[in-house]
Amino acid sequence: MCGIAGIMSVAGKPVTADELHDMCAAMVHRGPNDEGIYHAGPVGLAMRRLSIIDLKTGHQPIRNEDGSVWVVLNGEIYNFRELRKESQSRGHAYYTTSDTEVIVHLYEDYGEKCVEKLRGMFSFALWDGKRQVLLLARDRLGIKPLYYSLSGGRLVFASELKAILPIDGIERNINWNAANHLFTFLTTPASESIIEGIHKLEPAHILTLSSEGRLRKEKYWAVAFKPDHGLTEEDCKERLRELLDESVKLHLESDVPVGAFLSGGIDSSSVVAMMMKHVREKVKTFSIGFEEEPFNEAGFARLVARESGTEHHETIVQPDVWQFIDELVWHLDEPFGDCSAIPTYMVSKAAAKHVKVVLSGDGGDELFAGYDRYVVEERERRRDSLPASLRMAPRAIAKLMPEGMKGKNFIRHLSLSGWERYVDACALFRGEEKRKLLSMDVRKIVSCLEIERSEREAMGEQNGHWLSALQRRDLESYLPLDILTKVDRMSMAHSLEVRVPLLDHKVVEFAAAIPPELKLRNGVTKYIFKEAMRGILPAPIIDRPKKGFAVPVGHWFNGALDGIVREILLSDRCKQRGVFNTKYIERLQRLHRRRKDLDLKLWTLLSFELWCRKYLDQQPRRLTNAALDSPVRPAQR
Repeated sequence: MCGIAGIMSVAGKPVTADELHDMCAAMVHRGPNDEGIYHAGPVGLAMRRLSIIDLKTGHQPIRNEDGSVWVVLNGEIYNFRELRKESQSRGHAYYTTSDTEVIVHLYEDYGEKCVEKLRGMFSFALWDGKRQVLLLARDRLGIKPLYYSLSGGRLVFASELKAILPIDGIERNINWNAANHLFTFLTTPASESIIEGIHKLEPAHILTLSSEGRLRKEKYWAVAFKPDHGLTEEDCKERLRELLDESVKLHLESDVPVGAFLSGGIDSSSVVAMMMKHVREKVKTFSIGFEEEPFNEAGFARLVARESGTEHHETIVQPDVWQFIDELVWHLDEPFGDCSAIPTYMVSKAAAKHVKVVLSGDGGDELFAGYDRYVVEERERRRDSLPASLRMAPRAIAKLMPEGMKGKNFIRHLSLSGWERYVDACALFRGEEKRKLLSMDVRKIVSCLEIERSEREAMGEQNGHWLSALQRRDLESYLPLDILTKVDRMSMAHSLEVRVPLLDHKVVEFAAAIPPELKLRNGVTKYIFKEAMRGILPAPIIDRPKKGFAVPVGHWFNGALDGIVREILLSDRCKQRGVFNTKYIERLQRLHRRRKDLDLKLWTLLSFELWCRKYLDQQPRRLTNAALDSPVRPAQR
């Protein structure tokens, strides 16, 4: 696991070693063990390394036999041993035992299609000196991040946004389209960042830039939700167990001990159960709990740990988490509306004291239809057959209800149909709410309805079963933009590598072929996955109601953190920024004190303002190489 960075110039402006060092210095936390630089001609590659595989000779950048191809990798290639044997049989010589080296030899044999051979989580940059081409690539599901910017005839890229900001010519202006997406769906969009001109390379994409300035971006993989109705329930259960067992075994490849996040839900519990089949030592597991009982699931994690015989570590999260909010905002890179980043940060901090690598159960809800909103959508679809006049009646009633009255949005929601209804259910601030939230100046820039409309249109293009369409939408947007972003940033803040066996693309492709009626059956989510794990996991874990990773922020805002909203969002500093309508913020705070259900909205706005303070109002902190404990070495030529 590493943080990678680099620059390619196509307009004659040289790339300097100081620039590369500055980029690395911004993300030392991603790789505290080592730094490596390759700098030649129009290109510079750099990396910070967290040593997991090949601790002795795995120094990056890695080259091919004649030094014409160089690569830096963030992530892990789980099938590298198999790929290594195949390339050695074709005559390639290796000088390390790392997984990174297989990429340069695959590229020599297959060119850009080398990504199709990789089984893992990755973002990498590869320089082909003979062809004078830079290749950037990101894994299929978007587990590992990659930002880039085109500025002044140069392509600048890095694992984190903050590593691009020190480069001359990068201006810090808010991307209002990304901000609009944030206020609607809690995150910035797939191809853009909160900073204008800095982009994300989307999952399953490659980007190439030639020395002549030809830029090309291409998608190399997409999951197809096409149910195989020839699969019986028994077929699915057997194959799922086989694939999960194989994936977990591959994800255990490491030269350092591997632990696991354990929430007590079926996903993480299944991963831990499979781990126990392949390890000799006692597995260390880590969970989070809350003092507020309705949010506390620590007991289920203890049950699985006891049944599996793990060495279990439990952390109770309290409202005093606010003391590290600056660190959390810094590491998130962008404003982020999902407050479950807080417990993810805390459990990562706890785990990092014991291990360098953990497995997690992320991805199960998207693959096997685990979200309660799928059950709600199934129920609400029955209204689509009603005459339009009947469906519109609730909208008229909602208009008569006072603003802020509890139930108003729910009644309005009853009048919606099709994809409009699902997008509405996923939205934070809807069109009319955003018009009230934003200042007059910002409203002139932001089209408050555009984001929702484009989302509905994208979903409308998907054919087939309605559940498959929702799963694909969540797999391609909610998963990489929210879940995986949160886990990557919060774990790497503590130099901890998190691996996700359920998102091995072989598992994903099979899950997409399972008929929808085996995923959501009679209101039971993840039906087929639960049945596959029956007999492997305790029945209380399989059959317990899903809670989700809820955080009692709403309780904190009305208790120990009372006053935080006013102190920040109603401060002179925030008012002078001119983004929000102060009166609407005051109204939200008053409503939350009465209703206690607007915490997500308040958290998202706090996240945005705190990000502005950290990234716009002050220069991001920069470490110098002299301040680092790890060695800095040039690439081997």
